[in-house]
Amino acid sequence: MSKLYTHLTIVVVLLLFTLFHSHAQINTPRGSQMATVNQTVGTSTIEITYSRPSVNGREIWGSLVPYGLNNLGFGTSTAAPWRAGANENTIITFSDDVQVEGKPVEAGTYALFLNVQEGEKANLILNKKNTAWGSFFYEAKDDVVNVEITTKTIPHTEMLTFGFPEVTATSATAALMWEKRSFPFTIEVPVTDIVLRDIRNSMENQSGFNRQTWEQAAAYAANNGGDLNEALGWIDAAIAGQFFSQKTFANVQIKAGILNQMGRQQEALALVEENMDLGTILEIHQYGRQLIAIGMKDQAMEVFQFNADKNKDTWPVHYGMARGLSAKGDYKNALKHLEKALVNAPNEASKGRVAANIDKLKNGEDIN
Repeated sequence: MSKLYTHLTIVVVLLLFTLFHSHAQINTPRGSQMATVNQTVGTSTIEITYSRPSVNGREIWGSLVPYGLNNLGFGTSTAAPWRAGANENTIITFSDDVQVEGKPVEAGTYALFLNVQEGEKANLILNKKNTAWGSFFYEAKDDVVNVEITTKTIPHTEMLTFGFPEVTATSATAALMWEKRSFPFTIEVPVTDIVLRDIRNSMENQSGFNRQTWEQAAAYAANNGGDLNEALGWIDAAIAGQFFSQKTFANVQIKAGILNQMGRQQEALALVEENMDLGTILEIHQYGRQLIAIGMKDQAMEVFQFNADKNKDTWPVHYGMARGLSAKGDYKNALKHLEKALVNAPNEASKGRVAANIDKLKNGEDIN
């Protein structure tokens, strides 16, 4: 009997041992489930992956999340920050180089920690070690960012949440929100530099073998603070000198815009004037409107008159003449041209816009 008991004990122990080790292989739900949030700024992506504990009626700040750096009683770190979540490291990934709270950060993935203080302050920490469990093995020497931020009081948030509450064309504010505290931090992205880098790369592959790529590159650089000399070189390549080059009214206008930004206004105006024959009726009409927008009313009137001489009795021509005359304050003659445009307008939507502008002129209002 004793031998049988001994054998049964051994079997039970072995079974428990097997169950214990096999348990690690089973994929079961976590108490604090994982989430990922991402945000695009320009053409760059910011992604945060984290686990989401709940408040569950617990005291969070200064208790469950202790203030300052602490010895957690495990691992190698004797002064560890909060992991800003649960389970593994909270991680943040940048597809391109950025600035976090004014500090330069290279593209890559980083562990995100918080050194939470009593009151309204905390330190945001980004650390090179991004595969650890929590902050048990945190080492300050691997920090790439350690900067003070100001927290905010918010309505109760039961589950820890990361989000991007504010986004602009070149930046995003990321924030951890839990219980009644928010920890926001700003990420700035050098969008123009990144796009221009990608443009230069694209010019070296198949995209570089068509005129439109060079036109788009020049226009983007000119409109977004790029190098104007580089932009001028790109548009010149689109206009002439390459097997794909072709002078069009559109790329002549891009070049004129670049010249204008370089302070070469008379050269820009002469360039467009000598190439007006390349423009379609609508391209010339839009150019006239652009001149009105920058206060060049007399030059705009000359453009609208050129369009009228070239394209005769068509509705965009009369619409343009009306705009030019209205800009110069000649509402009486502008009204005559709008009435002609109304007759020739191609659809009800166009007729509606013309009719609305007729009412403006009758009320003594400029239609531009």
